[in-house]
Amino acid sequence: MALTESNEFLIGTKAPDFNLLNTVNDEFVSLAAAKGEKGTVILFICNHCPFVIHINEELVKMANEYQAKGINFIAISANEIENYPQDAPKYMKQVAINLKYPFPYLFDETQEVAKAYDAACTPDFYIFNENLKSVYHGQLDNSRPGNGKPVTGADIRLALDNLLENKLILENQKPSVGCGIKWKK
Repeated sequence: MALTESNEFLIGTKAPDFNLLNTVNDEFVSLAAAKGEKGTVILFICNHCPFVIHINEELVKMANEYQAKGINFIAISANEIENYPQDAPKYMKQVAINLKYPFPYLFDETQEVAKAYDAACTPDFYIFNENLKSVYHGQLDNSRPGNGKPVTGADIRLALDNLLENKLILENQKPSVGCGIKWKK
C-alpha cells in the first residue's frame, strides 16, 4: 500500500464534465444529471483500498445526511482492472449494494475523468458549489487505518456546512491521503 497525497486542485475550478457507467444499475450518469441542488461531492474511491474501506461507513452516513440538504455525492472508481480485478464493475456493484451506497458508483474505464480532475489517490474528495465551482479538495478527516483516530468526516463536514451556510471557503485544506490510483500502463 503506497501512500499517495491528493494533487492540488484550485478553488474556483469548474468541475470537469463526465458521463460514466453507474455499476449499480448499468445506466450512464452525467455530472449534470447527478449534481446536487446546493452542492456536489465527487469522490474517487475503489473497492480494495484500505483507506477507503476504513471510511466507507462514514461515507454512507454523511451522504445520507447531506443529500437530504441538497448536496449530492458521486463516487468514481478509475483503477485499471486487469491487475486489480477486485475493482471491476461487477464487484463495484456488490460493494455498493452491500454497503448501501446512497450515491452512484461510477466506473471510469478510460481513466479520462480521473485525469481531468487530476485525481491521485483513493479516497480523493472534491466539493463543488451549486454552480459546479470547486470549494474544497482535501481529506475527509485525520483518521487513517491504524492511527487510532475516529472516523468523523470532520473536514468534509465543515466544508459542506460552510457551503450550506454561505460562509467563507476553508483556508486550511489538508490533502487527502490514500492508495495511488492504479493507472493503465
